[in-house]
Amino acid sequence: MRRISLLGCLLACSFSLFGADCLQIQKASEHVGEIRCVSGKVVRVVQADHGVIHLDFCDDYRICPFSAVIFHRDLKGVGDVRALKGRIVEIHGPVKEYDGHAEIIVERAGQLGGDAAHLPPLPKTYDVEQRGHYSAGSFSLPKPTHAKAAKKQPVNLPSDTFNPEPEE
Repeated sequence: MRRISLLGCLLACSFSLFGADCLQIQKASEHVGEIRCVSGKVVRVVQADHGVIHLDFCDDYRICPFSAVIFHRDLKGVGDVRALKGRIVEIHGPVKEYDGHAEIIVERAGQLGGDAAHLPPLPKTYDVEQRGHYSAGSFSLPKPTHAKAAKKQPVNLPSDTFNPEPEE
């Protein structure tokens, strides 16, 4: 009997933590200023200017009521979010309003639940500092700004070609 009650408690706790109290993206704007969970299917993962990544939940992001944002400085702690396309995700955090739409800023992997709970880490070649551009990781020394002049050597002329006495 004790096993059944413990199992029931675990199931109830996990159900209440994941999915039961998550809002749909259409209701997120009603809860601006609150710390909530918003759930939806990621339609597109877009990298915008300056390395900012947007998780779009609608085909047209301009009329979508909700968006999730990951800044390039937080990408290493979140993981490879490109794998979220087409998945149903739960995003936990403070709901904010930006440009007339509700959004949650994702700063760490613990804010993601659902299909996004276990994101793979970023590839080692993914250069976060270059705002998402790939780098081979090779190193080369900087080139000099100007070419070095060759050392001037004294000219050695053969002695028979130079005759200081005038010919008559």
